[in-house]
Amino acid sequence: LDAFKLFADYRMALFFIFSILLGAALQLSNMYGDAYLSSFPKGTLVEKYSTIIYSISQVSETIFILTIPFFLKRFGIKNVMLFALIAWVLRYGFFAYGSTDFGVFLIVMSCIVYGMAFDFFLISGSMFVEANTDSNVRSSAQGLFIMMTNGIGAYIGTIASSQIIDSYFKISATETDWHGAWLLFAAYSLVVAILFLLLFK
Repeated sequence: LDAFKLFADYRMALFFIFSILLGAALQLSNMYGDAYLSSFPKGTLVEKYSTIIYSISQVSETIFILTIPFFLKRFGIKNVMLFALIAWVLRYGFFAYGSTDFGVFLIVMSCIVYGMAFDFFLISGSMFVEANTDSNVRSSAQGLFIMMTNGIGAYIGTIASSQIIDSYFKISATETDWHGAWLLFAAYSLVVAILFLLLFK
């Protein structure tokens, strides 16, 4: 519980708030990414190879995690976290136009940028916590960071996105306006990225 005292520090409190917002964005991908790819018409490349295409995201994670030391050294920790938030905008923006003529290419690009979106904030965020907390609460602070992203943020993302999609983007029991939903999620990620750029020092 001592880790909650970190909320008295404006910068740490702001960081944890953005962790919640990022966790919500991450949950959107976890909940709907595979369902979206599986919704493509039977016989199309995306529908036929949806599992293989989606697995590109995991390969991307592995590659991008190896690039973090380079990016941290060259751009600094705030910019690396900002790159992650921008990558979420691209992730959902590419998904939004996945049903166009360039659909397969855009979806593959979305899976590639997922590695940056996922790794850059979680890893650099963990390093930020490590560098800005005292040794007596450091482990608890790391747990708090994970709770904000994969706990509270994921829960909020689950509840909010489910209600939004059911209310505004559900066309029928089996059909969803994925274009509109992904555009909304991209806009959400863009707002978070802009706020992070302006507020987080």
